[in-house]
Amino acid sequence: MKITVHVKPNARQEAVTVREDGVYVVQVSVPPIEGRANERLVEVLSKHFRRPKRAIQILKGTRGRHKIVEIQ
Repeated sequence: MKITVHVKPNARQEAVTVREDGVYVVQVSVPPIEGRANERLVEVLSKHFRRPKRAIQILKGTRGRHKIVEIQ
């Protein structure tokens, strides 16, 4: 399954919500430095979808806030 994700780094609390257009908005509490926000994004999505971290892969957008993520 491929999903579109909009990441909000440095959030006060971590959360996953879905907008009406089907885009997942993921708030992570870490800054976007040295890939830490991407690592935390995978962890948060892993908990949300109840899948192991190895089943979640960022396909596009590793350096931006808008990403395409594949969940196996």
